[in-house]
Parts: sequence; structure tokens; C-alpha cells
Amino acid sequence: MSKRKQTYQMKTKNKVQELSVLFHFAERLAKAATKTTLPLFRTSLTVQNKKTDQTFDPVTIADRKAEISMREMIMEDYPDHGIIGEEYGSYKENAEYVWVLDPIDGTRNFISGFPLWGTLIGLLHQGQPILGLMNQPFTGEQFFAFGGQAFFKRTLLSEGIQEHQQILKTQPCNSLREALATTTSPDLFASEREQKIYDSVKKHVKNMRFGGDCYGYAMLATGRMNLVIETGLSLYDIAPLIPIVTGAGGYITDWEGNGNPKGGEILATSDAQLHKYTLDLLKKS
Repeated sequence: MSKRKQTYQMKTKNKVQELSVLFHFAERLAKAATKTTLPLFRTSLTVQNKKTDQTFDPVTIADRKAEISMREMIMEDYPDHGIIGEEYGSYKENAEYVWVLDPIDGTRNFISGFPLWGTLIGLLHQGQPILGLMNQPFTGEQFFAFGGQAFFKRTLLSEGIQEHQQILKTQPCNSLREALATTTSPDLFASEREQKIYDSVKKHVKNMRFGGDCYGYAMLATGRMNLVIETGLSLYDIAPLIPIVTGAGGYITDWEGNGNPKGGEILATSDAQLHKYTLDLLKKS
């Protein structure tokens, strides 16, 4: 074996080990958030609206306390890392490593008692998503990815179910007519252009489901959905989900086909051909 190849293999091994350490830290962050969110789920909570107009953007003490706990852990264990969070904004956002936090993605579902919500934790390295985790403590589910692979883990020891883990893989679908699609809500598509695009996609796909928030992307990664289309997203809504979708073999871009979207208009599909067909449809619309 050449010296150059040995050096490359050593660097690759060290990188995988580093990512593994960072992932286990992300799991610790998720557990810290769970201590706040789970006891408050399906309880009487005061709900505040973060918007000053007629738009409803709810937040609760569960969102805020969960993010505080995660931010404190990051600042203690990785003081050189940055943070971008939904509730408390940015800290060292230009750092080499930046954690992206959404303590409760799907707060509307959370306050309504529906279990279609999750804690999103992502890690950017020089602006590129390298690690993603979606944790749902009520169902005991965890969808995560690092090192180019995506995984699912479920642990519900209280019900006698031991930990179960599997590799995630998207389900190929080369026809829009056969695609199972989802979006959080038709209300996301506010402008005339966005509504026209949404109507066109809905008309062409086999079925459109609503209300999933982060779960839509997780179900795409498990092979149960083929297409997610959304708009109006922020970085913390999507960055943690990008490694999960791509690690499972899916594709995720903006509506123009640009990779590594920072938010805004999002298209995620289960395979390259379906992604191309959908982008072509969006351009025609």
C-alpha cells in the first residue's frame, strides 16, 4: 500500500470517528430537549404567537426551555462552535462548525396533541450539513444521518420493545403519477406563483398528504413517501433533514434545482429521475 493511500485511509477513519463523537453529542442534546418537551406534551400550555400580524406562529415554554438546554450544552462542550436556533437566533454563525436547532419542529401539532413533531438537530461544517437528527420522544423514534448514511432507531423500553435500528433507504419512483407526496400545509403557498406551482404538483401526483412537518422528510427517507414540496422554510427547518434525505438515497434542492438549500422553497424526492421530472414541472408552472 502506498504512503499516500495510507494517509488517505487514516484521514477518512479519523473523520468517521469524529463524526461518530459529534453524533453521540447530538443524541445527548436530544435527550436534554426531551426532558423538557415530553413532560409538557398533551398538557395545558400557554401558547404565544411570535407574529404581530394575523399569521399564527406558535411558541411555548417547551420550545424555549428545550433550546436553552441544548445551547448551554454546546457552549460548554464545544465553545468554538456556532449555533443557529429558532427561538434564540445566532451565535458565532460564521464558525467552522455550527449547530442548527429547532427544539420543536411542528409546534402546531405539539399544542394540538398530535405526535407529528420532532426535535431537529443539525451540524454544519463550513456551511455544509454533515449531520442530522430528528428525535420524537413520544413515539421513541429517531431518524439520523452522518457519514453519508441514514438510520432509524426506535426505543420504547416502557412497552417492552428493545432498541431496534435499521438503515434507511428511499423508494424509487420514476413517475409523478405514481408519487406519494406531502407538504405541511397548502397555506404555505401564499403567493399566486407558489399556489400555481402547488396546484400543478398536486394535480400530477398520485396522492397528497398534509400536516407532517419534519415527519414528511423522515417518511421519504423510510421509503413511504416519494416527494415533499414546501416553501417559506428557515435554515433550522431544513438543514438537519438534508443529511437524512440524502443519506437514504434521496435528493433535496430548492425549486431551481440548487443543492444545499438554506430554507425558502424546498423540493425533496426519493430518486434522481423523479426529482428531474418535478423540477421540469415546476419550471413549466
